[in-house]
Amino acid sequence: MEGTAADGTGPARGHWSEERPPEGPGDAGGGVESAAGPQGFTGSEGRPDSPGDLPSASSKPGRIRTGRNLPAAIGVGVALGAAVIGSLYTVKALFLLVLVAAVGIGVVEMVRAFAVRDMRVPVRLVLAGFVAMVAGAYWGGPIWLLGAFTLTVLTLLTQRMFQGQEGYVRDAAASVLTSVYPALIAGFVPLMLSKPDGADRVVIFIAVTVCSDIGGYFAGILFGRHQMSAISPKKTWEGFAGSVLACVLCGALLVRYLLEGQFWQGAVVGVVVAMCATLGDLVESVIKRDLGIKDMGNLLPGHGGLMDRLDSLLATLVPVWLLLAVFVPM
Repeated sequence: MEGTAADGTGPARGHWSEERPPEGPGDAGGGVESAAGPQGFTGSEGRPDSPGDLPSASSKPGRIRTGRNLPAAIGVGVALGAAVIGSLYTVKALFLLVLVAAVGIGVVEMVRAFAVRDMRVPVRLVLAGFVAMVAGAYWGGPIWLLGAFTLTVLTLLTQRMFQGQEGYVRDAAASVLTSVYPALIAGFVPLMLSKPDGADRVVIFIAVTVCSDIGGYFAGILFGRHQMSAISPKKTWEGFAGSVLACVLCGALLVRYLLEGQFWQGAVVGVVVAMCATLGDLVESVIKRDLGIKDMGNLLPGHGGLMDRLDSLLATLVPVWLLLAVFVPM
């Protein structure tokens, strides 16, 4: 049954619906895009929650529905990959612009999503703080990253104080969360990139995480039978196994041939990435379900919003940074 709006005129935003609306091009999950950005939540997320989504119950026999416009998703993935590789191996600082643009859009999506629950986050201050974190981390190191983050949080708390007491904790908590996720976490990318072999390390981080999504996605739609979590009902243990296998193979090869590490070290990186990427997907799912939205946005055809793609990357970034620093010191 659908929830009913307070005025009785229609379904309430964010409630579950047993009937899914007609599917539009590139959207197998339904939902209506609001003017603010995030899509209304209809009980199923519009893209498969890799690793390992179960086929839709309405799929015809012999046909597995992927839940996304796969050609569009592949095209977007190739374009993003080309932008990353092209900037990484030409001018490193150019990749920082790609990072700021991508995560900056993610910040805007988070702010708009919080607005659904009347949580006010000063987006310009968060973005300014994020740019300071990226610059400080790349040219100054971890201490500058921590300093920029701390100043950002203090500025946000002070700015909200002058707007009154009502809703202070609610808005301040949302602002600090956005400053951490995604802003502070993304600041570890320039820490990694600033090293002499930083471009190779960033490629390993991104490639192994992407393999988690790809391996889990295809293993899930081909073999998925056993549900993994009630948080995201389409995730399966078979899909998770596919994620682990893909990450181990990719990690072992890249760590060995890009950083001249050992195969077993790359395999360990792969296992950790598969676990963290899955947790990152689940965290994002919980946030969206609590806010009552389906996707963070619709910028990327076949994917949703940028935050819908950054979730697993944010969860794997710091573990990969730490593991590579231990396994293959500068």
